[in-house]
Amino acid sequence: MTLKLSDLPEVSFTEKDINQILNDMISGYEQAYFEQTGQRKILRPGDPIRIFLYSQALREMQLRIMIEDAAKQNLLKYSRGDNLEGLAAFSRTERFQSAPSKVKMKFNLSMPRSTNEIINAGTRSSPGGEIYFIPTDDVIVPAGATEVEFTTECTQAGTIGNGFLPGQINILVDPLPWIESVENVEESQGGVDVESDESFSNRIHLAPEGFSSAGPTGAYEYFARQFSPLIQDILITSPNAGVVDIRVLLNNGELPSTTFLEDLDKHLSAKDKRPLTDNVQVGAPNTVTYDLDVIYYIRSSDADKEEEMKAKIESAIDDYVTWQRSKIGRDVNPSELMAQIVLAGGKRAEIPSPLFTVINDDEIAIVGIKTITYGGLE
Repeated sequence: MTLKLSDLPEVSFTEKDINQILNDMISGYEQAYFEQTGQRKILRPGDPIRIFLYSQALREMQLRIMIEDAAKQNLLKYSRGDNLEGLAAFSRTERFQSAPSKVKMKFNLSMPRSTNEIINAGTRSSPGGEIYFIPTDDVIVPAGATEVEFTTECTQAGTIGNGFLPGQINILVDPLPWIESVENVEESQGGVDVESDESFSNRIHLAPEGFSSAGPTGAYEYFARQFSPLIQDILITSPNAGVVDIRVLLNNGELPSTTFLEDLDKHLSAKDKRPLTDNVQVGAPNTVTYDLDVIYYIRSSDADKEEEMKAKIESAIDDYVTWQRSKIGRDVNPSELMAQIVLAGGKRAEIPSPLFTVINDDEIAIVGIKTITYGGLE
């Protein structure tokens, strides 16, 4: 199992305790004074020289903090920004830049055409506002077709184009007289901002796994994470000889779309990544649905901030729902829900559902019916 960066021990290059620095300065001054004069001198509190040394100790502490930070920039666990880019060069790993989201669109024709038609690259569809999705290449509509599906991408890079549910992108901004309606057939996905230092560090840490073509679990994980920083969790198994089954889960427990999985499959099946004999299968984890039924109570002593406490507790319950679905194979655990409620300031809670449920290694638990009831003050 690959050691995580967070598991590495903490390191320190300098002493930064202000009291220790001051004591060392005072001791050094008293010893130097004795060596020069032959007399013992004690710097007591209030002594002008001691006050001066204290001011110098503060400057020394600030300098040591800067030296400590500069030294740590040579270590992957602590490095950030441009320093992290420098460390990445050793493994030829590049930071992900912002990229647009993609979505599969369906254009419905008003009637079949007698000849092939073309939907030009750059034809805009929109959910409204200033967000547009376009095909990057011309799309040929065969004669006799009543509809055509193709992949489009957002004109703006980043996460702004993510999360539009099927049917929400339904405005054809650049009208075509023979197109009756348009709609997206899946949720828009894949848009990312510039990769964070944390994600970049973890990929650099995995980079040695990719020095040879995929085969070991770590190598397939490295190449999968090389595809997109949206990937939060990966399960890699071999259910049969020669078969590599890869299940991916995106940030905040979001399931990958068909387009995302198709692009990932192409990425992992490239000749420089997949051994010739491997049959790579890419998919989303299987889902298990649970119902959530919670009754929570607040202390009477918090009555003056009752509404604030209710908001915090219900936000904590939502955080639990996200936590529960954010890792493949995570058991349904109501104890975690209780802990979240108490940490948010709740007095207690009754949780009729869910009960503790074991989840298979290739599954994630997704909430179904969610019922949250405020039981009042106690």
